[in-house]
Amino acid sequence: MAITLGQPQVDGLAEAVGVLREWQHDDAPMQLHPGDLGWYWRLSAETTAAAVRIWHRDGRMVALGLLDSPTLLRLVIAPDARPDEELARRLVADMTSVLPTGPVGIDAPAGAVIHDVLSEDGWGFDDPWTPLRRDLSEPVPDPGVRVEVVGPALVQARVAVHRAAFTVSTFTVERWHAMAAGIPYADARCLIAFDDQDNAVAAVTVWSAGAGRPGLIEPMGAHPDHRGRGHGKAITLAAAAKLRELGSSSVLVCATSANIAAVATYAAAGMRPLPEVRDRRRAR
Repeated sequence: MAITLGQPQVDGLAEAVGVLREWQHDDAPMQLHPGDLGWYWRLSAETTAAAVRIWHRDGRMVALGLLDSPTLLRLVIAPDARPDEELARRLVADMTSVLPTGPVGIDAPAGAVIHDVLSEDGWGFDDPWTPLRRDLSEPVPDPGVRVEVVGPALVQARVAVHRAAFTVSTFTVERWHAMAAGIPYADARCLIAFDDQDNAVAAVTVWSAGAGRPGLIEPMGAHPDHRGRGHGKAITLAAAAKLRELGSSSVLVCATSANIAAVATYAAAGMRPLPEVRDRRRAR
């Protein structure tokens, strides 16, 4: 059975998002989520399409990769194809055309046979990440602060909180609108938390993959002028509650293990740390 590698046009992204939704399950490892494409969409639909790679076998999508940066491919594989060695070897062979020479990385689902093939090919491991999950079968506690869903009137405030929280960010009002116009944002919401002085203190974007499937937090940030007051925990609780309202079965997030404060914030909001995961790294 032939395996082919392709790059979608903009009008092909709807299929990619739909298949990614189908591949999300609570018992699956932390993996690329429709929300990851949705967050990337802030750079434009055309830029998102240019960063996506899709592998088909006999007309069926069996793997999808997102070039999250020029040197990092985030790869997701169809659940029933993760043990497929033929596919794994083809995916690794195709990295020569997908990634540049020199130091590069692959984020692949834990437990997939591709890790064995990567090891054979000399790929090592990068720094660890900590996935966290919260089950949403029960109601989520009230966050204890005022939280608003972002609409046109709050876009500037949402962008301002994000840029303050992530000082190297290039997020803008225009990029928020590009993201909000994307296919994945139909199942997403941006939220802002306000303190009792009406300051915007934290913000988050949550992405549903559909009813009965895990939702994603990407990204979450607290304004540095208001940190240390529980606002990160509060907006994370609000995010979980919003995803539950949207029908999600659980909420997922992933933080670098070295970011102890972020991991602690998510844990304080009732998210359970899962076993660490590592990107694969090739130095040559």
